[in-house]
Amino acid sequence: MIVATVGNVLVWAVWIVAAFACLGSGVAVVSFSNPFYSALALIGNLGSLAVLYLLLSSEFVAAAQVLVYAGAVMVMFLFVIAYIGPRTESPWAGGPSWQAVGAVLAASALLVEIIVVIGLKAGGRLAHSHHIGGSFGSPSYVGRLFLSDHLLAFEITSIVLLVAAIGGVILGAHSRRATDEVPPL
Repeated sequence: MIVATVGNVLVWAVWIVAAFACLGSGVAVVSFSNPFYSALALIGNLGSLAVLYLLLSSEFVAAAQVLVYAGAVMVMFLFVIAYIGPRTESPWAGGPSWQAVGAVLAASALLVEIIVVIGLKAGGRLAHSHHIGGSFGSPSYVGRLFLSDHLLAFEITSIVLLVAAIGGVILGAHSRRATDEVPPL
C-alpha cells in the first residue's frame, strides 16, 4: 500500500515538472528574440512532451517525438535559421500591427472553441476511467491510425513541412541576395 502511494506521488511529481517545463519552454519559444534560442526552447518543449507521453504509457509515441521532431525536424529548423542569418529589423517597432492584433484575436477565438468542444465532448465522461488496451501507443497501433483514420492529416502535414523547407530556402536566397547588393561601409 505504501509503495503504491509513493509511486503515485512520484508520477504526479514527474507530471507536474514535465507540464511546467512544457509551459515554460513554450513561453520561451515565443518570447526569445533570437530564433536560435527559440528553436532550442522548442527542443525542450518537445522533450517535455515526450515525458508526458511516457507517463501515458505510450513509449513509441514518446520515442517518435524525440527522434522525429526534436531530432530531424529541429535540425531542419536550425539549418534554415542558420541559412537565413540574423535579422536586423525590429518586429515591434511602432507598436503592434493589425496582423498582430488579428493573430491574437484568432488565437483567442480558437482557444475558446477548443474549450467549448472539449467541454461538450467530455460531457461528464472525464470522471470515469476507461480501459486502454495493451496495443495503445504501439508502432502497429499508431501506424494503423496514421494510414487509415488520419491519412489525410498525415499527408497534409508532410506537404506543410515540404512547403516550409522550400520557403526557408527561398527566404535564405532572398536575404543572401539583399546583403550582396548592399555595399559595405
